[in-house]
Amino acid sequence: MEKMALKYSSYKSEKAEIVDIKKLTENEKLFRVVLKNKGRLDHEPGQFVMVSLYGIGEIPISVCSSPMISDYFELCVRAVGKVTRSMHKLKKGDEVGIRGPYGRGFPVRILEGNDLLVIAGGLGLAPLRSLITYVLDNRRDFGKVHLLFGCKEPKDMLFSDELEQWNKRADIHYSCTVDRASPDWAGNVGVITTLIPGVDIEPSRTFAAVVGPPVMYNFVIKELIVKGVPERNILLSFERNMKCGNGKCGRCQIQNLYCCQDGPVFNYEQIKNLSEAI
Repeated sequence: MEKMALKYSSYKSEKAEIVDIKKLTENEKLFRVVLKNKGRLDHEPGQFVMVSLYGIGEIPISVCSSPMISDYFELCVRAVGKVTRSMHKLKKGDEVGIRGPYGRGFPVRILEGNDLLVIAGGLGLAPLRSLITYVLDNRRDFGKVHLLFGCKEPKDMLFSDELEQWNKRADIHYSCTVDRASPDWAGNVGVITTLIPGVDIEPSRTFAAVVGPPVMYNFVIKELIVKGVPERNILLSFERNMKCGNGKCGRCQIQNLYCCQDGPVFNYEQIKNLSEAI
């Protein structure tokens, strides 16, 4: 029997159980979560949920699993603050609260039939993993797929097993780079923008999905424009300062836009003239 989509209140958390935890790096863990009401999250790639730890706090976290999976969803969490450090102490079987999904994700229906250039920097691979796995689940609906990934050091590489699998696929053009190499690293060394000039694309039919640290965006956008990618085809995720998920607190506001409601995914044409955006 097919599961019903989650019917949620914008303000009420649904109880959810952590059914699996996987350590990805020294600072990141992958949590597999199941809603206790037996519903499915029914998210879009690029959307986020508000995760609450009772008595500790609530934080926004991107969903990093494919929407094609109905039994569970996954969250990649970096331990950087009170709530995330507390979340890293949780064990299989523990309970969290979930609100959402929220926001506008990547427009997968518009992307269908086009080529994709996915550019992930560091933790930016987590929200993009949802898009990548969705595309692979529906591979015939998309054209060429290029995946560029960059991180500080090899030890910081997220989803290393999956990256290796994607690298072996004939239907993905994969490139990876690190800022600083370890003694056993034999791949590219340099910032992620050094990979873009070597990518062979048809600009008019290419959509670029970019997620990473804010400092990366300006440089990546400039390289994409040099490649001829239309501004409206450059998709950027702005997940910063979000607090309520409902567009009420104003913390994520960029002039007249709210990241939690109007985004977090915007095309560059929408935000290029907003001084606070990049």
